[in-house]
Amino acid sequence: MEPVLSPSPWETIGRLADLFTRLDTARGIPAEQQWTLQVLKLTEEVGESAQAVIGAWATNPRKGQSHTWGHVQEEVADAAITSLVSLHRMLGDEAPAFFEALLARKAARFFDLDDDTGAPPREGA
Repeated sequence: MEPVLSPSPWETIGRLADLFTRLDTARGIPAEQQWTLQVLKLTEEVGESAQAVIGAWATNPRKGQSHTWGHVQEEVADAAITSLVSLHRMLGDEAPAFFEALLARKAARFFDLDDDTGAPPREGA
């Protein structure tokens, strides 16, 4: 059975975050510990991405080519999802605006490098 997703990715992220928070709260885990464990889960997902790259390149002589680039893409997506769920668990409904503002600020640093003037990035970007 296919899960029914919310109309927007952030709504789905919010539903996942709320579910995980409810489950952890029912287990008696305080909020900051929940956030810590969620960030550790993110670290696990990044490690799985790295493992998939190693498998796609077949650099582990014991395993050979154990993964495809499709596996790598799925693991990277899992890391992104886990990251956004982590952010939502910490910030709640403020997570989308926080993420979008931070993305714009960080991206501006790189776009400043691409302005064809050769000037260094703006101060404070």
